[in-house]
Amino acid sequence: MDAQDILTLTRRDFLVNAARGVGGLAFASLLGAEGLLASPVNPLTPKPAQFMPRAKRCIFLYMEGGVSQVDLFDPKPKLKELDGQKLPDSMTEKVRFAFLQKDTAKLLASPHPFRRYGQSGMEMSGMLPHLGSCADDIALVRSMHTEAFNHHPGELLMYTGSQLLGRPSIGSWVNYALGSPSQNLPGYVVLTAGRVPSGGNTMFSSGFMPSCFGGVMFRSQGDPVQDLSNPPGVTAEMRHLGLDALRDLNAMRHAVVGDPEIASRIASYELAARMQVSTPELTDLSGESSATLEAYGVNRDADGLKTQRGGGPDAFPTFAKNCLLARRMVERGVRFVAIHHASWDHHNDLDSDLLFNCRVTDQPVGALLKDLKQRGLLEDTLVVWASEFGRTPLGENRPSFNGRVSGRDHHPFAFSMWMAGGGVKGGQVIGETDEIGWNIARDPVHVNDFHATMLHLFGLNHEQLTYRFQGRDYRLTDVAGRVVPQLLA
Repeated sequence: MDAQDILTLTRRDFLVNAARGVGGLAFASLLGAEGLLASPVNPLTPKPAQFMPRAKRCIFLYMEGGVSQVDLFDPKPKLKELDGQKLPDSMTEKVRFAFLQKDTAKLLASPHPFRRYGQSGMEMSGMLPHLGSCADDIALVRSMHTEAFNHHPGELLMYTGSQLLGRPSIGSWVNYALGSPSQNLPGYVVLTAGRVPSGGNTMFSSGFMPSCFGGVMFRSQGDPVQDLSNPPGVTAEMRHLGLDALRDLNAMRHAVVGDPEIASRIASYELAARMQVSTPELTDLSGESSATLEAYGVNRDADGLKTQRGGGPDAFPTFAKNCLLARRMVERGVRFVAIHHASWDHHNDLDSDLLFNCRVTDQPVGALLKDLKQRGLLEDTLVVWASEFGRTPLGENRPSFNGRVSGRDHHPFAFSMWMAGGGVKGGQVIGETDEIGWNIARDPVHVNDFHATMLHLFGLNHEQLTYRFQGRDYRLTDVAGRVVPQLLA
């Protein structure tokens, strides 16, 4: 740069050039000393709701694979009468299945008995006694439906409101709208058990929003978050100085270009530094009472049960710890915790695999609901049980099974989910399916409606909560969705 260039140098040009290379560090130090270098506003700073919220935080229990509603949540005595019979061709001729051969498919009754639970007398499977003991706090929706009949599109729709890649997850939307009360933990955390999620991180991402709104996945082994510990040879002081330098350089660049992703990066680096102190305390369960650990089943094993899909024996303690960690996280201000368990994709071996998964999840989920309630947290903590779709009342009969029918195919037309806490009216069943669980007979609820209701409980109007991207205002519920008034207390 010659003398003439220096004379004509604009302030913006000067800041850009000063931020390059090692010289930017000294420049940042001078600006900081003069009070001229201010970090951008943290995108996760708490914000008010649009109207009075009932829920302040959410624990989103996601059972990947498609939970069989006719075996767990939607009893169908008529199926027992019709077991082994074919459906009329008129009911299946225009239906698309993932694997089922509809020309020879027959109805398959559930062998699992149902029980009535609680004062409400809610009917659920006898394989869910712990969840059943919380029936009076649960609103069970038996009339869910979706357009997606394969896993990844269905998971994307349930998490992001769209079957397309690149959209923000519901946890991202909630944190974008309300910010995070926690200064030392992420606003959106993902905990996994069983198989690796088939859709990977696409369900938990921030999509076109700044990355700080994405879900941070905690691991069940080693450091809870990757790179949380300092590398060998790097002291805490060295890391602190490095992060300070990155913050100053990023702040200088943000002042020049105003890119919100830079503000997101600054917030993420600062949060990472605080997490080095807060996360070990969070994940240390030694302070929990033996009664609490026993209630969640933290030290359980598979007790001889085996499965093809729900994970190995480690799924038992991992899922239990995840439920306990979720309670500890919401106590510490985490806005949205997703607990993802895979897989419930029971095309065959339904009886043994379903029993395995119910044993993995039932005790910890029941303990979580009771623990939240006992601590006064359930009142404003929304707990959701979700899956991408249900299972057919027809048995799956693909040719490779050699005539053995022991599972069910994907069924998007009618399935079950539930909510509890956070302003939900418990002890009730919403919606109804026909006598075999094929179609919805009353009060259909779409995934978009479910999301609209979740946002409403957070004090957010789903039609007014938007994010502008590439010239368009996007919504979690896209151009659809309605609040389900029956769900509201």
